[in-house]
Amino acid sequence: MSVLEIVSTGLLAAGCFFYLAGTIGLLRFPDVHSRLHALTKADNVGLFLVCLALTLLGESLRVALLLLLIWLLGLLAATVSCHLIARHSIRRKGGRSG
Repeated sequence: MSVLEIVSTGLLAAGCFFYLAGTIGLLRFPDVHSRLHALTKADNVGLFLVCLALTLLGESLRVALLLLLIWLLGLLAATVSCHLIARHSIRRKGGRSG
């Protein structure tokens, strides 16, 4: 195994850890807003680490740019969906956020 493969494996493992932490936060936190915070933050970092690991293994600029695009679209999707779910939760509670 080369050094590049070892670093990529470490980044993939760290990304999986963040995904697992976000999922645990989703299942354990008490309210919608803290669940969304835990899930979106951890998943965004996890996706970044996975994309970074795959970029190191990809060995071309095209692959790196496509993975950057995937990460940016993932950030956008997480932001929009989190906002919509939080807004629906607030409206459902009658305007209260707590």
